[in-house]
This record gives sequence, structure tokens and C-alpha cells, in this order.
Amino acid sequence: MKQGFFRKTLAQNQRGFSLIEILIALTLLALAGTFVVGKFLDNLHEGQVNSAKIQMSNLEGRLKEFRRKCGFYPTTEQGLEALVAKPSGGRECKDYPQNGFIDGDQVPKDPWDHDFVYESDGKTLNIYSYGQDGEAGGEGTDADIYLKPATKGSPAASGAPATQPAADAGQGGNEAAQQQ
Repeated sequence: MKQGFFRKTLAQNQRGFSLIEILIALTLLALAGTFVVGKFLDNLHEGQVNSAKIQMSNLEGRLKEFRRKCGFYPTTEQGLEALVAKPSGGRECKDYPQNGFIDGDQVPKDPWDHDFVYESDGKTLNIYSYGQDGEAGGEGTDADIYLKPATKGSPAASGAPATQPAADAGQGGNEAAQQQ
């Protein structure tokens, strides 16, 4: 008799979930997933911006080495390609190394696979990335990223917001945008 009672009780307690209960559980899981994916994408973008800043700092180091050997920075027209192959137009570098200043035969691209933009008059320089959208200007994830605060004549001086320069990366705030 006791055995029959336990089976009956067990069978009554093992009924399945209703459709509403399942839908509520799936909705809660979807909401939690949305927050997790959103946070992941934010971290991914932050990592790409930091990577672009590091790449620009490394390019600046190669450009300083170019200046040390040649006495000037490559001009805007000569571009970053002057780090890979000896520039043929404009001022000539007499001590240009045989293998260039960058290993390989290409200038690295930004994390979004776009070319870095390089500006120089031979005495000063600036490097920047147009960010995720690959176009000048933009906000949020499409904001341009600058090695140094924008100068007159650059796209940032005409109203495009600038992401914090690499030199200030650890200090918080967006000082480059505030200086405009």
C-alpha cells in the first residue's frame, strides 16, 4: 500500500513545465544574453581602439628613427610607405637602410583593415585612424583615433571628434576632443 501511494505522489509531482513557463524562461535567457553580448562588443571595440593607439605609437617610433637617420620626417606625399621603401620624390634620405625601417613589404593597417592616415611637413607629424567606419569624423564606435591632438587643417580641426591620443591613454577623459 505504501508503495502505490509513493508512485502516485511521484507521478503527480513530475508533471512538465507549461508553455508559458518555458517562454518566460527563454525570455529571461535572451535578455541575459543581450547584456552579455553587448558587454562583449564594447570590450571588443575598446580593444581595437587600444590596438590602433599602440600601432600608431610604434609607427611614430619608426618615424623618429627615420628622422634620426635622414634628418627629417617623410612628408605627407611620401607617406608611411617611406618606412618600407626609400622615397623617390621630395627630399632624399642619404642614410636610408637597405631593408627599410619596417620588416616586411607593407605598412601595417589599423584594426579595421584600413590604412592609417599620415600627415607631415617634414618637421612634425600626426598619425590617425578613421576608426571602424573608415571615414573622417564620426561618433561613438565610428570616432577617429589620433596619435596627437588634431592640428589646423586636419579633419579633426574641421569638427570631427578625436579619440584620446596614445600619450594620454591611461589618464582617462577625452582631452583631445576638449581641446578643439
